[in-house]
Amino acid sequence: MNIKIEESWKRELADEWEKEYFKRLTEFVRQEYSTKQIFPPGRQIFAAFDSTPFPDVKVVILGQDPYHDVGQANGLCFSVNDGIPFPPSLRNIFKEIESDIGTPIPQSGDLSRWAKQGVLLLNATLTVEAHRAGSHQRRGWEEFTDQVINHLATKRNNIVFILWGSYAIGKGAFIDRNRHLVLTSVHPSPLSAHRGFFGNHHFSRANQYLIEHGKTPIEW
Repeated sequence: MNIKIEESWKRELADEWEKEYFKRLTEFVRQEYSTKQIFPPGRQIFAAFDSTPFPDVKVVILGQDPYHDVGQANGLCFSVNDGIPFPPSLRNIFKEIESDIGTPIPQSGDLSRWAKQGVLLLNATLTVEAHRAGSHQRRGWEEFTDQVINHLATKRNNIVFILWGSYAIGKGAFIDRNRHLVLTSVHPSPLSAHRGFFGNHHFSRANQYLIEHGKTPIEW
């Protein structure tokens, strides 16, 4: 299959492209894009991978679904395009960064600046129908992104996995905590942020771990 994705990921995930689940997923996604309004734009489905090659990954932040309103999703979890108002979870992420390490809340919600530093901003499901949250779940994306996490967890060392909320925590349950740093808390959603997201210090803890393992910290 001619999958348009960054070359190191294309090689790393080569076994997935010919599996039956991925063939079914590809057919489903193509049909959806041809008949409905689907996010993100087709060329950005694999933006997280294109922005952060496999050997460069230092941190993984795991989201669930792309944003499903017009103009928001850009293929990076929690990220929105320039000029788009911050969704509530992203605003809370910026508030925690400001509290944790003092970085002021930025003007732009485009997190590609993190991706270029080695932060894989991975959604568990990579596509969604407009205004229908969760509409592309259980179609095969979760199996694919499980393999992404597995490859990172078993072939790389000393990655920081940041897992917010029960879904993300469950998806990363198999990661070897002796080999990687796994940071968990409630989700940054307004429904839960005050129950343990604020004050989790994940951004400073991630950077401290990277420094301890001879890696450049992230400019959050």
